[in-house]
Amino acid sequence: MEIQVNLGSRAYPIYMERGILSRVGEYVNLRRKVLIVTDDGVPEAYAKTVLGQCPQGFLEVVAKGEGAKSFPVYERLCARLLREGFTRKDLVIALGGGVVGDLAGFAAATYMRGIDFVGIPTTTLSQIDSSVGGKMAINLEGVKNIIGAFHQPRAVFIDGDTLATLPPRHVSNGLAEALKMGLILDPVILDRFEEADYLPHIDEIIRRAVEAKARIVEIDETEQNERKSLNFGHTIGHGIESAANLSGLYHGECVALGMLYFITDPALRARTLEIMKKLNLPTQCDVDKDAVFAAMGHDKKGDGSRVTVVKVDRAGQYRFEPMTLGALRALL
Repeated sequence: MEIQVNLGSRAYPIYMERGILSRVGEYVNLRRKVLIVTDDGVPEAYAKTVLGQCPQGFLEVVAKGEGAKSFPVYERLCARLLREGFTRKDLVIALGGGVVGDLAGFAAATYMRGIDFVGIPTTTLSQIDSSVGGKMAINLEGVKNIIGAFHQPRAVFIDGDTLATLPPRHVSNGLAEALKMGLILDPVILDRFEEADYLPHIDEIIRRAVEAKARIVEIDETEQNERKSLNFGHTIGHGIESAANLSGLYHGECVALGMLYFITDPALRARTLEIMKKLNLPTQCDVDKDAVFAAMGHDKKGDGSRVTVVKVDRAGQYRFEPMTLGALRALL
């Protein structure tokens, strides 16, 4: 299946098909220098499958975890591109989760002012969220995604078979972002989660979440207006994540917790809590509130004293509301 992200000269396809990992070369030009960036948590077989399709392929493996989204590792990637003689005609492939996608995408966005980039997300979180939309970033001094750029990929490949190697917690972590998309844009996703067994519907859930995000990106590529809706749950969620020192709780888990603050309808909030429990997502956490609030002060969506939050009054609809930092502190 192909989902087209219509952005004029920056348009690109998202290919969703089980087994497509072995056929990337049928869709994009791999007959040039290709740097495949992955991490040591991604099965080696995936890298070998893609590398085998690249006559001039190079592999860079970074340590798994949020710590890879740093200036030293970013510099290492750029140095490798320079050392191997990459030009603007060449290609970077991100093979892995959201950390790899952000890191490799930011290197591609900035090396020689931008070279081609392809995303091959291998986790539910990256397939649903970070691989769509061209937002690339690294962290600085504990603040998530504070240094970044918009750089649309040439293509994205979503192979559902890569999810088979994920631990259950990682699967649920990514599905938290699908839950978000159901709350703000596509309530059918909520219905699918409420099936007796949602796993047979996982391909449809991912597809619906990707389609919904793609439509928002088409409307507002650089997050000036409507794309801010995708920040639902992130204001407090990022604060929780940063306060946990970028560990302990995963990104999707933190976002899910952050969403609960901004669901205004008690019935919908109760429904969301039941889905979170079904997905084995945490519904409460023991993180220092002052540390969460301090991290929220670095939020990129604010102007220093106010932050625009996303609220959901009913499934499939959202609205924006400016809030002072004091009001947010009161919520905590």
